[in-house]
Amino acid sequence: MPSLVSQFPAAAPHAALAHFTQRLAFETDCSDVSASQQAGDIDYVLVDVRGETAFAAGHVPGAINIPHRLMDAAFMAAYPRDTLFVVYCAGPHCNGVHRAAVRLAGLGFAVKEMLGGVTGWLDEGLSLTTATDAAAIGHGIPCAC
Repeated sequence: MPSLVSQFPAAAPHAALAHFTQRLAFETDCSDVSASQQAGDIDYVLVDVRGETAFAAGHVPGAINIPHRLMDAAFMAAYPRDTLFVVYCAGPHCNGVHRAAVRLAGLGFAVKEMLGGVTGWLDEGLSLTTATDAAAIGHGIPCAC
């Protein structure tokens, strides 16, 4: 009798390659974001999609705060169309990251989810920052959360 793991056969290697490659088009992880920051290879905008209070309490260094409810055409017009956004929320228990990704993609922007969010960042042993300025918090627009 097969194990619970092999009860359903694994996909053929070519199908697995296509599947996992496609996932990487939608996702990145905390380690990759941190490594790109350390190397100075920042070709994306890192966005914390939580409310302003949660952002101020602690966020990933280098992130800006744009709660997903603020992501409309008028607000996002400040960004060039070729901007890549990397979005994150509190963690796996939060779907704000998916709401933000839907909004950004619907507006024509490239977007990736940083898997794990704040929880994943901390699980990697990385530190949050509480440093904020008006430019980092919703471009000075009050949270509409």
